[in-house]
Amino acid sequence: MRPVLLGAMSPESLMEELQAAPSRALAARRLSELGMPTRKSEAYRYFEIDPLMEHDWEVASIAPTAEIEETQRQIVITDGVVTALPADVEVQVGCSDAIDLDGAHFDPLYYLGHLMSREVISLRFRKDAKVTIVHRYTRPAKLLAYRTAIYLDANVHVQIAERYDGEGACGALILSGHDAFVSRDAALTLVKDQTLRIGDYTPIFSHRIKVDSQASCRLHSFDFGAGSGLQLIKAELHEHARIDADHLLYATDHSRRGTVSQIVHIGQSSLSTQRAKNILAEKARGIFDALIKVEHTGKYTKAHQNSKAILLNDGAYMASKPQLEIYIDDLEASHGSTTGQLDEAQLFYLRSRGIAKEEARKMLILAFANELIDALEDEALREDLHRSFEEAYWGVTSVTCMETCHGCEDLAAETAAK
Repeated sequence: MRPVLLGAMSPESLMEELQAAPSRALAARRLSELGMPTRKSEAYRYFEIDPLMEHDWEVASIAPTAEIEETQRQIVITDGVVTALPADVEVQVGCSDAIDLDGAHFDPLYYLGHLMSREVISLRFRKDAKVTIVHRYTRPAKLLAYRTAIYLDANVHVQIAERYDGEGACGALILSGHDAFVSRDAALTLVKDQTLRIGDYTPIFSHRIKVDSQASCRLHSFDFGAGSGLQLIKAELHEHARIDADHLLYATDHSRRGTVSQIVHIGQSSLSTQRAKNILAEKARGIFDALIKVEHTGKYTKAHQNSKAILLNDGAYMASKPQLEIYIDDLEASHGSTTGQLDEAQLFYLRSRGIAKEEARKMLILAFANELIDALEDEALREDLHRSFEEAYWGVTSVTCMETCHGCEDLAAETAAK
């Protein structure tokens, strides 16, 4: 299947071509209206999407649900099928007709993912929980599409950590993402930890997050490595709802990696904060294309957005585009973006304390990244993210210098404050 050919089809032809269920008629209509993404599409302007859309993919079939292994706190999804889950988390497979599709999502691949997904994995949380979702991919050079839906009942607090194992899926294209529904007075924390290497699968994750009145959502995405991938997020906030989104990117080689997002304030007195930190090396390109939109109904909104990037090489490039679209006056909003290299004055200060230049660079980069890693409340997750970052940047799982020499971490923090 060549995805680019789908862009010229009518909704009826799309439904027939993709063998979609009648409940996906809205997705077919919206995909027909938007067309398939190209390098001229706003959301994919800085991401090399054309080779992926023009490639003739073999579509990976989703196997029937197998016997599910019982675990303590881990949900395992292997090639779009749940293969393990905790006993106290309700998982329903095949309830795609119940999905409330977003008819205003900006990403055509959000709709293509829904059209191609035969079944949607639904995770409903009726009580507080902490779980890890492990996504495993084993189909090399194939196109795999699957969707998950996350439902939080009222007054429920849930933390979900996502990890990815795709060593057996070299050259694959993964179209996936969440439809998350956070009910009134509930709180959802999503933590994504993904490292890609040269030749790995290419993930394009399109998310839709609906935060109901008095509810909150915290998004923490950590993307590391030399592979390319993109996450596209559409979030809607209702009255007194809140979302806090942090994105840490460390990209190397020729990777194209980052976040495209729209946060839409629908209800009064909603709050959003979005922070992006990007560390780019070699010929990597970082992407932060983020829109905060405040509707006429979003009085007394508070919305803040900021992007910072460090370029470690002359060939690195940051595409940063924070945006505000506001239709009322009664609100508080700000956005900003800075891109530069490591501060020479800070490097000089550290070297004057007897620290080698390369170690000084490492310390400043670590201090830059740690702000978002240390924002996690869960200590175990913080340790996992420190380990992931260290492996991506230094190639080892622990950094002896940071643990043992001269109070380096405190010194780096002191230097950054000067």
